[in-house]
Amino acid sequence: MKPLISIVTPSLNQSQFLREALESVRNQQYAAVEHIVLDGCSTDGSQRILQDIEKASGATAFWWRSGHDGGQSAALNQGFARAKGEIIGWLNADDRYRAGCFDKVAAAFTEHPELDVLYGDYNLMDAAGNHLAVRREIEFSRFILRYHRVLYIPTTATFFRRRVFERGHSLSSSLHYAMDLEFFLRLADAGCRFQHLSQVLADFRVHPASKSVAFRSRQRAEHRSVVLRATPLARHLPSLGLRNLAAASLQLPAALLRYGEKLLRGFYFPSSRAPEQHLPVTSRPEQL
Repeated sequence: MKPLISIVTPSLNQSQFLREALESVRNQQYAAVEHIVLDGCSTDGSQRILQDIEKASGATAFWWRSGHDGGQSAALNQGFARAKGEIIGWLNADDRYRAGCFDKVAAAFTEHPELDVLYGDYNLMDAAGNHLAVRREIEFSRFILRYHRVLYIPTTATFFRRRVFERGHSLSSSLHYAMDLEFFLRLADAGCRFQHLSQVLADFRVHPASKSVAFRSRQRAEHRSVVLRATPLARHLPSLGLRNLAAASLQLPAALLRYGEKLLRGFYFPSSRAPEQHLPVTSRPEQL
């Protein structure tokens, strides 16, 4: 029997993309799926889309709620707490899964029962859903996770074992832009086992209204704050300037390690391999 996969989607006024995200879950050729959507009182027609999907999916496969939720992190925590699946995924309302994603994820977790967190590769797409580039990622490195200037684990292609949340781990509701980085750092410090799956699992959408584009300076500031709190040396330095210097001094080796691994794996060379096809639908950009 295949393990149940629960997908949690936070959404606020994303009607332009929401149906595509929901259909990418519905159209997976995987029998055991539940989809939980937490809508933050959208006013753009999102609730009509959710009602349509609910009618098409059936109550056992799809559940949604609209209400004030305290922000994206709080909404995700509510969804994670409600999820019944052995495997739990986080899909933002402007992204989508690729065909065969759930089969690949379930197979990897089944083969490696020791795993707590699995992350794959992903495709960058524009607002219209057109392919931009494939992002192939590196094997898990706690050092690079902690000190690199960008987060290399893509939440849209990341899945968790249910026991991660049963052990009391959750997102920090005080964070709005770097909650994923802070969460992954805490999980790594707690001994959770991460593994990279060298498969393109999802599409990440780059568009002007996304957090990673519209609020880039805030995202960078919050990322820097999380890194400073996670840098052991910085905790003992008396001034913010020295703490920033200590953290910055570790960025270069982290970057060299990540880019060096990607170079050795040939990720920067042109490839004749065509992008994998995404699922049919009904009707933020990562630095190199």
